[in-house]
Amino acid sequence: MFQVRIHGRGGQGVVTAAEMLSIAAFLEGKHAQAFPSFGSERMGAPVVSFCRISDREIRLREPVQEPNAVIIQDRTVIGPAKAFQGIVKGGYALINSPETIDNDWGIDDVMVKCVGATEIALEHIGKPLPNAVLLGSFAALTKIIRLESVLEAIKTKFSGAIAEKNSEAAKIAHDRLVLLL
Repeated sequence: MFQVRIHGRGGQGVVTAAEMLSIAAFLEGKHAQAFPSFGSERMGAPVVSFCRISDREIRLREPVQEPNAVIIQDRTVIGPAKAFQGIVKGGYALINSPETIDNDWGIDDVMVKCVGATEIALEHIGKPLPNAVLLGSFAALTKIIRLESVLEAIKTKFSGAIAEKNSEAAKIAHDRLVLLL
């Protein structure tokens, strides 16, 4: 089973990102689940959501404590949210940042990559919503799901021009990360 924890702030589409990730996995014939961790969230408050992907039925229902990957939609939550806590060796950390961030969080044996998802979103979507953009990069980084599945999942959550703009942004982020690998 591949487990993902997504950290960000209210209004960034953290929950929608987990849902689209699970839909992409489902489109590939895998079992998947996505769910948020709710508290007193409001716009701008730290938010976390989870996704599990497996070739077999998933019976777990608790929050992801030992993720194979973390997606950070807002790097300011890394410390306060203890975003890298429990990440497994050989795992992945995808951070929304236009510049490379030093790995000074004490996470060893984890592939850390940064992508300027907010900048890509602003340029192509017109809003600072990094969720779909990061899923394009996630597909390139982990190869757990294909970009084509991410693009189809985007179309299940959005329609018309919004779906097209998010898809284009996800493709660009995917291709930029491929060049870094």
